[in-house]
Amino acid sequence: MAKLWQKNYTLDSMMEHFTVRNDYIYDKDLVLSDLIGSAAHAKGLERISILTEKELSDLLEGLSRIAELRKNDEFVITAADEDCHTAIEGFLTREYGDTGKKIHTGRSRNDQVQTALRIYMREAVLKLISAASSFADALIRLADKNRETPMPGRTHMQIAMPSSVALWALSFAEEILEECDMLFSLYNVLDQSPLGSAASYGVTLPLDREYTASLMGFSRVQNNVLWANNSRGKFEAFFLDHAEYLALTVSKIAQDLMLFTLPEFGYFSLPRELCTGSSIMPQKKNPDGLELARSRCSLISSCSMRVKSIIKALPSGYNRDFQDTKEPLIEGYKATEELLLIMAEMTEKLEVHPEALSKACVPELYATDRVMEKVLAGGNFRDSYRTVGLSLDQVEGEDPVSSLKKRTSIGTAGNLGLEKDAAWLSGIIEKSDNAQKKLSSVYSSLVPGISEVIG
Repeated sequence: MAKLWQKNYTLDSMMEHFTVRNDYIYDKDLVLSDLIGSAAHAKGLERISILTEKELSDLLEGLSRIAELRKNDEFVITAADEDCHTAIEGFLTREYGDTGKKIHTGRSRNDQVQTALRIYMREAVLKLISAASSFADALIRLADKNRETPMPGRTHMQIAMPSSVALWALSFAEEILEECDMLFSLYNVLDQSPLGSAASYGVTLPLDREYTASLMGFSRVQNNVLWANNSRGKFEAFFLDHAEYLALTVSKIAQDLMLFTLPEFGYFSLPRELCTGSSIMPQKKNPDGLELARSRCSLISSCSMRVKSIIKALPSGYNRDFQDTKEPLIEGYKATEELLLIMAEMTEKLEVHPEALSKACVPELYATDRVMEKVLAGGNFRDSYRTVGLSLDQVEGEDPVSSLKKRTSIGTAGNLGLEKDAAWLSGIIEKSDNAQKKLSSVYSSLVPGISEVIG
């Protein structure tokens, strides 16, 4: 099919490559979400008598056929198409003639792309919550098995105070759960339809934007049509910023695990099947997955920065610059989901060595405890601190498990609140599952055969 904007000239081949680049390759990921948007738009056109019932039926049939082709990896998008949106309209035009040419009535490729991306991001948020929940679940179960497994707490990477494997694991679990709650907030921002905004200024057709929004499962319309356009790139940046927060958490725990699995520490061991070897040193079992987790964090951060760098000085209204926000969005999403899933598996298979951890609880670890004992006996803190600090060689160790039990304040090693964290996680999973079920119902009612637009 000719390009959607084709008129009475042929685009220079070098310019065609420059303007298309890899867009059509990444668009494979957006085919199903575009089909959902196109089905809703077609129903909206039939509602205002632009399409007849028969024309709507033909278009919906065609969209279902494309969905089946895409799921079998048989729907071809070429560089000449520019993107999936042209390829979809081209298929409908070839199969249904003039009826196919009507599908684009009242919309710009801009709000078509916007809608597809919004549908994609909305589900991508739920996919990230699911992957993050798996990671948090693995951490909570690790904590549950090691409630009384002591572990030296560290500050400045130096021995600090008594802690536990459970406290360490739950610190990351709670961080991830907070980030899941933030993702739900992002979901609410994304849950508004830009369809009907056209090229930033709407059209003279009486499009029922609320109707098409409800068909796609959006809770509301994105009201101002110019804002609907200007939000492109910004919403992608919102998404990637939240992905980056998750990646930062993973990077930190990856660094901890690299330290604590060193033979010099020996606190944990990584499963062999999640380590790689050396091409020259036969004894090596390298934590390459953890090292790449750190670098993937940087990759995801760069995706966020790329989007913001592209949109930071754009004037109002549509600008072609927006096209270049698509690649970092999809790349950043996929990298984040994979990162969370591999870390969930790594945590699930992590081997804990209680003897090495107990041995690491050397007497100086209890220096602050000795200060607190003096305070409880009636001394003031500052003098007690000085006394202990000047006689560190006399600080005695104690049973590390008994020491943990003395810590009874909320959130400490003796009062972890693990059950609260488990309930928190359960609530997140239930909320996410319910949202996904709602979307699946919406998708399948619009285009039978589509239950998810990602996957």
